[in-house]
Amino acid sequence: MKMQRAVVALALFAAALGPVAAADWPTRPIRIIAPSTPGGAADMFGRLLCDHFSETFHERCFVENRAGAGGMIGTAATAQAAPDGYTLTTSSTAYHVIAPAVSANPGYDPLKDFTHIAYVGGPPNVFVANPALAVRSLSELVALGKRGEPIDYVSPGVGTLGHLLAESFAQKAGIKLQQIMTKGASQGMMDLVSGTVNVGTMTWTSALSQIRARKVVPIAVTSSARLAEFPELMTFKEQGYPELTAVSWFALSGPAGLPNDVTERLNQAVAQMLQLPAVRKRLDHDSVETRVMSPQEFTAFVAAEIDKWAPVARRVMPGK
Repeated sequence: MKMQRAVVALALFAAALGPVAAADWPTRPIRIIAPSTPGGAADMFGRLLCDHFSETFHERCFVENRAGAGGMIGTAATAQAAPDGYTLTTSSTAYHVIAPAVSANPGYDPLKDFTHIAYVGGPPNVFVANPALAVRSLSELVALGKRGEPIDYVSPGVGTLGHLLAESFAQKAGIKLQQIMTKGASQGMMDLVSGTVNVGTMTWTSALSQIRARKVVPIAVTSSARLAEFPELMTFKEQGYPELTAVSWFALSGPAGLPNDVTERLNQAVAQMLQLPAVRKRLDHDSVETRVMSPQEFTAFVAAEIDKWAPVARRVMPGK
């Protein structure tokens, strides 16, 4: 009987201790793993979050870059970390939707192994063409594609959202597109500007300077509405492809089992950050679409993104 009472008392003590410890969080530095090299989008969003968290929580927050395997190395490290609120990650379309869909052993389950905390946002993708192609809309691109040979195009890389968008568009439009391999978005854009390739599917951020310089012509954007700076540029939805409304989103996630109150505090901090004028100005400059979601809404969003894009990724990249 004494032993049973001791066990019950210990259990009650442990139950009481958990919320107290979580309420005191944070008491040491917070690490956000960016599964990319310094300067990449995941790194940029991670540093944006860290700057705000350092001010909000009065503890140092730092970004640790752990690139490799399409982002799976850093993402897996987060999944394996202790769920104490001190190791988080910049989650994204690439790391939590596409990479695990096409890898035989990603090292994590994108839903079961994470606490999805808060959505931040991301830039839309854009179809652009070399001016010499004389294409100004998707219908003109389709007409060109039905005349003969496949149309060469570049994207930020195999398995990126730009790659999947191009292949999805080609399938629905009934034309053939042929991806030309490059060493990333920068090289692809150089080939596009030089006329080596005539079409590209890029993130808005990577294409914007060349669009402004009129070195490439935007023909469709994947945003949910037209962009303020280019009100004449039609969306995919307006041109008959509503299923291709998408952004290359980034967000904040942590290991599965993160305490609810820590999750809520982080979620609220992200929501507050997105309202700050300086942050708003920075994100608006790159046409980053933001949205405030609860942890439950964001988790449902990740699941919906997996349902939408994982089958496309497996079709486009079989045997990966």
